Amino acid sequence: MNLQVYRPVDLAISFAHATSTIVIGWLLLGLIPAGLFSLGFLIGLVLWLSHPSLPTFRSIRVPYFVTLALFVVHKVEERTWGFFPALSKLTGVSIAENVGPLGILLYMLAAAWLLAPWLLSQQKPLGGYFAWSFFASMGVTELAHFIFPLFATKRYGYFPGMLSVVALAPAAWWGMRRLLSVAK
Repeated sequence: MNLQVYRPVDLAISFAHATSTIVIGWLLLGLIPAGLFSLGFLIGLVLWLSHPSLPTFRSIRVPYFVTLALFVVHKVEERTWGFFPALSKLTGVSIAENVGPLGILLYMLAAAWLLAPWLLSQQKPLGGYFAWSFFASMGVTELAHFIFPLFATKRYGYFPGMLSVVALAPAAWWGMRRLLSVAK
């Protein structure tokens, strides 16, 4: 079902979600990491607004769960090989893995991606925003793992999280392609 205009409440929630993610990310992570982290939410918001539709969860179910599983693998790789310490070394900004109230809120904002299946099955347009931001974050933002080594003082090489992105990003592109096909 194509939507010509989203309801004001859906727009308000999506803008508040994206803005909160950017602001809290900046407070916790600093400008560069927050900018990268927020990029997927911004791209997802733009894609959701520019391709209005109400996909069914069934239409994106397989790429969604494949991408979600690969995201879990990606987070394990990042944690195992020290992504945040490597990023701190690269940016010169100490990035503590904050588990305080703001850190918990930031994780909750990111976990809103998990609402996409339920919201889409309930035919709620906001589910489309969360699906777009999830796929954009995994398919666009995570490609930064290939850019980080360009800023290192040594030769181009592995950066924590890089290996799993090889499968994660294409899975997310598959999901975005499905969302685009529904919007046509």
